[in-house]
Amino acid sequence: MLDDLDGLSPRAQSFVRRAGIRRPDQTRLPTDYLQVPDRSGRLIAAPVELIVRREGFAARFGGLHYDVRRSVRIGDERHDTLRCWQFDLLDVVRAEHMGWSFAWDGEHVSSPVSYLVHTDGRFGVSAGGPFLEASPLINHLIEGHALMDELHDWEPVPPSSLEAWVPNDMTNTHLRKLLDTLPIVPEASGPCNRWWRSDHLAIRLFYGWTGRQPRSTGVMIWSRNGHI
Repeated sequence: MLDDLDGLSPRAQSFVRRAGIRRPDQTRLPTDYLQVPDRSGRLIAAPVELIVRREGFAARFGGLHYDVRRSVRIGDERHDTLRCWQFDLLDVVRAEHMGWSFAWDGEHVSSPVSYLVHTDGRFGVSAGGPFLEASPLINHLIEGHALMDELHDWEPVPPSSLEAWVPNDMTNTHLRKLLDTLPIVPEASGPCNRWWRSDHLAIRLFYGWTGRQPRSTGVMIWSRNGHI
């Protein structure tokens, strides 16, 4: 990844160059040697689509580590955090309703969800149940991290949440009016995670990482002066 940043925006390329290191795992078993459980639980040879996507992930992202700076406000308190993301493959492979997914470390924090990549390219999570989409591609995830890191010294505006699986709803008229005035950031946005940003205001709307249906919508807002 550090040697080939094609497909990322200048913002994300700058972020990965500054924050990223790579420690590839030289001991893992290649996917084509794996026996994986199908939907009935029967062990089978890894299918071609799984081999191609999992080995492609390992070649491009495997061993990438970086820290994301983030600021949020919970009540009256500002919290500045540094979260490590690790793109190391794990051994877990799942047969999904359509296609397959495989696990990787993800955010280095105590979490009720596991981090997955689907063989159709989507990044998602599981809270012990079905695959839940979070971003259309891993590149979109990295773009969002680069944008969040860029906003680390802006003033977070409540409500907010430290974790993506505990979203705060704010789907009111004022928020909709704000969004009408802001340009979307397409490289970081998808159906389940959208970003808008101007020179003075940034907003992220995302689906919660929970199995409850319909999935609740979370919001994170930052302002250069703390007012919106």
